Amino acid sequence: MLATPGGIMCRIKEHQGGNVMKELVDKSLPDLSLPLKSLFTGYLLVIGLGLLMAGVQIMLTHGMADGKFGLSVDDIVYSYHGNHDGENASKLEAKLNGSMKENAPPEARLALVKWARSGAPESEWETTIKPLVMEHCDACHANMPGLSNIAEKEVMMKMVAVDHGVSITSLTRVSHIHLFGIAFIFFFVGWIFTFASGYSAMAKSILIATPFAFLLVDILSWWLTKFEPGFAWLVIIGGFGYSLASTIMIFTSLYQMWITPLLAQKG
Repeated sequence: MLATPGGIMCRIKEHQGGNVMKELVDKSLPDLSLPLKSLFTGYLLVIGLGLLMAGVQIMLTHGMADGKFGLSVDDIVYSYHGNHDGENASKLEAKLNGSMKENAPPEARLALVKWARSGAPESEWETTIKPLVMEHCDACHANMPGLSNIAEKEVMMKMVAVDHGVSITSLTRVSHIHLFGIAFIFFFVGWIFTFASGYSAMAKSILIATPFAFLLVDILSWWLTKFEPGFAWLVIIGGFGYSLASTIMIFTSLYQMWITPLLAQKG
């Protein structure tokens, strides 16, 4: 039976593809071709920058949950479990006693806190509360992007509600996004790291598996903290664990692709 041109081309492509894969498997990071190094480097640099921006975003959101800059256990508790009772039970009070403390005089802050703690009666909104908000808060909150316009009663009522933390609906949505999205990131970072030299198979396996394990710890700890604040430490441990393991693999891969060959040439 005569082979058709299409069949010949398919076999040629299969043969070439097989050779490429065999060549890739047999090589370590310093020995990869320049195009592959460029591909891997571009991916690792973009992913590394993305992880860095994720850390900044966490500091600017969860890191300010207790009204103070910097990530703490209290930030984790307030973000996932909420602050159901005691001082700073509402987001308004937490802000007035924290990051917004210097933006209003003590008497104005005290009046707003008392109003929030008394159940935020609507009868006092127009006569007492709104004038204070307009005088001390509106200049920024009505004009700066990212700030809630608390001069609007509906917005303020959300700020004075008791903080029960993240909702189950939001937690479910964020959990599945993180599990799918970050798992893909760790897969490709780990796959590139498999070509690293100087590591035993066991050491590579442990390092590659570590981010996945800590990712599961991180996501599970969100749910545990939602119902029991004592698990907040696990959130920090999980995030730190997969960040450290990923950083080691990214820097090792970049070093071996570009620095190791230069050192070998000089030697």
